[in-house]
Amino acid sequence: MTTSETGHAGESAAAEYLRAKGYAILAQNWRQGHDELDLVASDGEILHIVEVKTRRAGSLTPPEAAATRRKFRALTRAAACYIRTTGWTGEVQFDVAAVVISDNGTPRVELIENALEYNW
Repeated sequence: MTTSETGHAGESAAAEYLRAKGYAILAQNWRQGHDELDLVASDGEILHIVEVKTRRAGSLTPPEAAATRRKFRALTRAAACYIRTTGWTGEVQFDVAAVVISDNGTPRVELIENALEYNW
């Protein structure tokens, strides 16, 4: 499995995980210019901007370790662009979906809510 395939599998697993938890997926791989969001979901009145980080089982670092300060700055810019584009006026929350793909291809998803505290 290539790195790209691993990332795609992680995003698909995270989207399915969120759907199973009752979230509505509003966008997957949303892009505008250089801005990109992995998943945008809603569980009612909260817009969840979800950064998906995926690793194969046995990786030296956990997936959530890749959610760096620099990545969150880019995520914030992209979220602001998404909100302007869609006209969202409710609450916004930044989450991380940490996905580990086992050797047999089975994903394990952990949702880390409020991974970035941000005051708009």
